Amino acid sequence: MDGTAGTEGSSSSCSDSVGIARDVFLWRRKNLSFTLLLVSTAIWVLLEVYQFNFLTVASWLAMSIVSFTFLSGSIMRLLGKEPPKLSGLEISEKSALEVANSFRGVVEEFTRWMFHVSVEKQWFVFAQAVAGLLVLSYVATFSDLLTLLYTGIVMGMTVPVIYEKYGDKIKRCGETAKVKSRRFYEEVDEKVIKKLKSKFVTKDKEEIKEKKIE
Repeated sequence: MDGTAGTEGSSSSCSDSVGIARDVFLWRRKNLSFTLLLVSTAIWVLLEVYQFNFLTVASWLAMSIVSFTFLSGSIMRLLGKEPPKLSGLEISEKSALEVANSFRGVVEEFTRWMFHVSVEKQWFVFAQAVAGLLVLSYVATFSDLLTLLYTGIVMGMTVPVIYEKYGDKIKRCGETAKVKSRRFYEEVDEKVIKKLKSKFVTKDKEEIKEKKIE
């Protein structure tokens, strides 16, 4: 019974943490969302603009957190109040395993996607994948990993909100673009690829006939 209760408690805490993360990225908890955006912007400015070392910034941040926690606890004890309990900051084993499994799922999905693109018969799927990777590699030449991570955080806090508000319009535009791309593929396949195939087939047949005549 205790093990079952512990499992249910850890799973509920994990689902709560996922819900909090969703609320933060969708700006349903504006204070946490603004804090995350402010902290990430400050870290990026310190490391990229002012060229501080990562260990220096991490040490300053740790010292600030420790000093704030110590001072707030001391003030509360002087006022006769109990200091805040930090038991909620513990990371359960189940939560850590679920995070690791989700990361493994992302890696497996990416690997499966790569093999799917490599064996896909429709050439425009392969062309889209290669074009996307080329754009990503081109963008990476203008920035480093930290800038890409900061850009990902900013986009993660803006794109979901925009999609939540204008999801229907984005879906309609996506469907229209998909239909147009399929029509373009059918036209290219009909006018170019099939003609090239027929030319190669006729050439092969003519060569075979010439060899038979000889």
